[in-house]
Amino acid sequence: MHKEKTTRGKMTKDGGHEKESVKQLRSTIEANAYQKAWFKTLRGRISQGEPYAIANADTPHEIFHAMDIPVVTTQWWSAVISAKQLSPYYFDLLNERGYLRDLCRYCSLPLASAMDDNPERAPWGGLPKPTILVARLTCDAMQKVYELWSKEVGAPFFPLENPGSTIMYPRWWEKARYDWEELYETHRLDLMVEELKELIRFLEVTTGKSFSYSKFVKIMELINQQEEIFDKARDLIAGTVPCPAGIMDQISSVMNPQWHRGSQWGLEQTQKFYEEVKERVDQGLAACENEKIRLMWIGAGLWFNTGFYNAFEEKYGAAFVWSMYLPFAADGYLRYPLTDPLRALASRFVSMNEQLHMPPWMNEWLVKEAKLNRIDGALLLTPKNCKHSGGGTLFTKKALEEAGIPTIDIWADMVDAREWDNEKMIALVSDFLERRCYEPVAYD
Repeated sequence: MHKEKTTRGKMTKDGGHEKESVKQLRSTIEANAYQKAWFKTLRGRISQGEPYAIANADTPHEIFHAMDIPVVTTQWWSAVISAKQLSPYYFDLLNERGYLRDLCRYCSLPLASAMDDNPERAPWGGLPKPTILVARLTCDAMQKVYELWSKEVGAPFFPLENPGSTIMYPRWWEKARYDWEELYETHRLDLMVEELKELIRFLEVTTGKSFSYSKFVKIMELINQQEEIFDKARDLIAGTVPCPAGIMDQISSVMNPQWHRGSQWGLEQTQKFYEEVKERVDQGLAACENEKIRLMWIGAGLWFNTGFYNAFEEKYGAAFVWSMYLPFAADGYLRYPLTDPLRALASRFVSMNEQLHMPPWMNEWLVKEAKLNRIDGALLLTPKNCKHSGGGTLFTKKALEEAGIPTIDIWADMVDAREWDNEKMIALVSDFLERRCYEPVAYD
């Protein structure tokens, strides 16, 4: 077998790797470089007076793309800060200002960096003052975090409602592509469409830019093409043992194009990712050559220590082959037909919280994905202070265990490194692998 040359982090005394994860795919390196260069270009555009938005991941970025207004995603920026090992400093600063230590941290980390207002310390020079902040009110803390952020930077906050489902159809992914009007309920979509129209009017008045309907339609069409490729990549990776692309290659190769979804670059980069995965499958290349145990990571990435995902490969042959980012691009974004693209867009984000974080939709989908990927064990990241991310984790744990899939809780925050004990976590997961994961799950 041809052995592809890779660069791995140095081993630490506790058996883990350095904080940065292994990257094996060319497309991953290229996508990461593009995102960094894009951010540099963004700062240049803003210095010339151009508007830009800061928005949560589950908001309609497509509106901004159709108006040529750049968007920085809150969770992406939080992950960058954490990966640069700056979260302890910023969270300590937040606590010194009188905010409680147990506040939700994923969305408040960028707020803390804005309070510091030190471009020399912040990653890549930090975020300039935005034109607008946008978030859906998916948890109790969301509105307050963004209101405080709005006051800190002097930019308006545009909140979007989060109307709850009244009907929870089973196997939502089977209806999401074609029967989305029924799945997401007409009254909810009516509200979302009106809010999108209001957002467009607000942006046109605030920025002086016009909403191009023809460009918006083209964006929505390109997104379907992009997600169709991710759908093929998901199925290819799930059906290949050993796994051809590790978890961080998947995440980086998916999320960077997703932040630019509907663009020609996003589509072309997605195609490069699929073709490289297909090439690795054809050549018999594996992310972990001695793969014996297939693991899924449930929750957001462990952004301050992505090297944790490689810590169990050499000793146990335990490879993380699944995270939510690639399969949700396939199951959560595709919409047919696009006869009413604004309504289709409303359906795309109206239930993201329920699909990714809340029972019964979260646990049903994850059991389906675990079976598709022939998972031997699941690690469930449960941040104690983020109801948005941790609300349905215990229900998912129960559903996976009932399906015969061993699970372990990882009580930690995705961006706050202060409470992470790497040696303890390595030992905890090692014990889980030894006790529960060496007997293969009996799939039908």
